[in-house]
Order: sequence, then C-alpha cells, then structure tokens
Amino acid sequence: MSAPLRVTWTQPEDLIGHELRQCDEEGRDTTEARARWVAAGGPEGPERGGASPVPASPRLRALAVELLDQLDALPRSTELREPTAFPAIRAACPLWPGAWGPERVAPGLGDRLHAAWLGRAAGCLLGKPVEKLELSAIRELARATGNWPLTGYFTARGLPPELARAHPWNRRSAATSLAENIDGMPPDDDLDHALLALVLIRRHGREFTTGDLARLWLDELPAGRTFTAERVAYRNLLSGVEPPDTARRRNPFREWIGAQIRADVHGWTRPGDPAGAAGQAHRDAVLTHTGNGVYGAMFAAAVIAEAAGGRSDVHGCLDAGLGVVPPDSRLARAVRRGRELASVERDFEAVVDRLHEEYGAYHWVHVVPNAALVAAALTHSGGAFAGAVTRAVSGGWDTDSNGATAGSVAGLLAGHPDALGERWTTPLKNRLSTAVAGFDGVGFDTLAALTLQEARTV
Repeated sequence: MSAPLRVTWTQPEDLIGHELRQCDEEGRDTTEARARWVAAGGPEGPERGGASPVPASPRLRALAVELLDQLDALPRSTELREPTAFPAIRAACPLWPGAWGPERVAPGLGDRLHAAWLGRAAGCLLGKPVEKLELSAIRELARATGNWPLTGYFTARGLPPELARAHPWNRRSAATSLAENIDGMPPDDDLDHALLALVLIRRHGREFTTGDLARLWLDELPAGRTFTAERVAYRNLLSGVEPPDTARRRNPFREWIGAQIRADVHGWTRPGDPAGAAGQAHRDAVLTHTGNGVYGAMFAAAVIAEAAGGRSDVHGCLDAGLGVVPPDSRLARAVRRGRELASVERDFEAVVDRLHEEYGAYHWVHVVPNAALVAAALTHSGGAFAGAVTRAVSGGWDTDSNGATAGSVAGLLAGHPDALGERWTTPLKNRLSTAVAGFDGVGFDTLAALTLQEARTV
C-alpha cells in the first residue's frame, strides 16, 4: 500500500497553525478557535515546512476546515493602518511619489535592465542551496569551506562530512546551485514569476487587470510550480473563487513573500516611475496577498523603478519604496528598522543578529522580516552588487528570494552587466531554465531586450 499523499501548503490541518499565527499578527481574537483546536489534539504551533509528516484524522481535518472559515470571518484590528484596497493605501501615504516624466530616466536603460536580470538570477542562485536552513547552519557551512563572509557561490568542496550530515543543503537545489554544479541558471519560481509578469505585460499592457493575471496563471503556470499563497490562490481559482477573494479564503500565507518576488518586472517596465510601478504591483499582488504581503510587492516595485531610472542612489531608491507603503504598517516599520541598524552598525553579522532577535517570531517566509533584511543589506553595502547579494543571503530567512531582490536593485544601480563581476555572471552562461512555456533556455540579453520594449511603451 502506498504512503498517503502529502500535498504541501494546501491541507487544512497544515494551514490552521499558520492561520492562528497570522490572525494574531492582524489583531484577530483567536482565543475560541485555538482552544477548540488544541482540545481536539491539533498542534498549536505551525509547521516550518509545507506539510506535516502524518495526515490528520478525518475528524481533525474537518475541524480544521471549520476553524479556517471561522477565522476568515473575524475582523482585523489592524485594518485602518494596514489597508489592502489601493485608494486606501494611497491615502495613507503622505510621501506618495510624484507622477512619471521622461526626464526621470537616464540614458543606458537597456544595459541597466540586462544587469538587473543577471543580478536577480545571480542573487537567487547564491541563496538556493541554503534556502530553509537556520542562520547558524548557513554560517557554519560557509565558514567550513573558507567562504565567510561570503565572497562567491556556496560549495561542498572541503566540507567536513559531519557538517554535511548536520546541515544538509536544500535537496532540490544543491545539484544545480553549488559552485561546482552550476551550469546556467536552473529553474526557480523567483525567475518563473518574473517571466510570467513579462508575458502578462506583453499580452495585456501595463493596464492589465488582476483577472488577466489569474487567467495567465491557469494557462501557463503549472500548479506544482506554485508555493504558499500562490498555491492557495491557484486552488481557490480552480474552486471558482474570484479575485481578490482568492487571497483571503483559507490563505494563512497572505502576508508572506510571494507577491514581492513577482514585483521586479513592474519596476523594470516603469523606470523612474515608482508610483506607476507600485500600482502595477498592487494589481498583481491582490490575487494572492493582503496587507503587508501587498506592501512588500509595492515597496520592491517602487525601489526597482527608481533604480531603473538611473538617477538615484540606493538611499533614494529605498526612500521611494517607503513612499508607497503606509508608514504605520509593520512592513514600513521593519524596513525603517533594517535601514537604521545598517546605518549605525559596521559589522553586518551584528545587524543580522539584531534583526533575528526582533523579527524571529515570524515565519522565515513572511514578508516583514525579509523586507527588513533586504533593506539592511542594500543600505549596508551602499548598493554595491557583490556586497548587496552576499549580505542579503548571509542573513538567512528566504535566502534565494532575498538574494534575487537585492541583486535586481544592485544590478540596476551597477548600470551594466560587466559591472557585476564575472564570478557571478559567467556561471549563468546566459541561459535560464524555466517551466514557463516558450522561454526555457532563453538568454538574459534577450529578456532584457523584451523588457526594454515594454519599458518604452507609453
């Protein structure tokens, strides 16, 4: 008899612990639901991964479904300071950026976009083998191979066997992302979603709707290549749920990092226009996320748009990003904290340790701690490419996503592919493997040219 099928990120008994935690963060009263769950034998703490090892009994699963619906209906005490609707977000932002103008874009946009695509890939690739590992494990593995502070891709060469057993690399990624194994950019959802966003804009223009994105996913995105909030929203779409309810129904991951990793193309195609980029990112994000999950996408898109304009330093870019996020939100406060720590502390390990002390209660995929870390890495490095990606990855949490976002911003600031350094770009071999139809094996120069076409479309 075969073992029970365990589908990650969707089974009710695996969602309930995450939902209870998320409701606590949103100021919902979970007292009754938590008591019923614990009394029935359900684990109070959520799993670190996507599925518990043993399926729940039918009775416990049925209770999980009932409680998920009950928790969905609870009011949020944070609604006023952390709205999701775009008009309310804009009204809450006193420093909303001004309107776009051609004068905001410096010459050389094509080179900046090429560097951004390469930077996103290299930063993602750096973080792939240590995704899901604890911070202490990342440090031990790197130190044991003479790669700390990080100066290049992770390697297993010279790694003591006892450390390899104690801290196994990400099993899906090690075969293609350790330095000795890299042969082009391997598949990753952080790049797949960038491709899908490019396809979205090429098909529907920059005024696409959330429904356009939903249909594109159903047509082009394999369900098995979705994770956390994206997988829940995909399931909701197949169940006949319409956006934006796809982001709310039984979705405890609605403030995790997924929407932020989809934001780059919205910034790349709105160079010098952080407000326009934030609007695009919002329409994308609300398919899957609410509140801070949406802000993460808007923040990243605005930062990237400002960097794509070619007229701001890293600090001006981060200022533009904060301008589109409600200033009293948890994400805005975390980003400001990351920047503050990075501005006064010379040792980045100390910055990371402090961030983990202050935000360690969040799940490692939640957008709030990860946005704080990316902001800290960009600030501490001054936006220099190698410094930004190595700091972002060395800080742990969602390592490949953080490396990708930092790499995109720092690539734009570097201004040209050659400025990134051959140690980062040569292993990519100008080749991206992907599950997105029509793009497998595509070159980053080709992607930059396609993105430039949309950035020039008014």
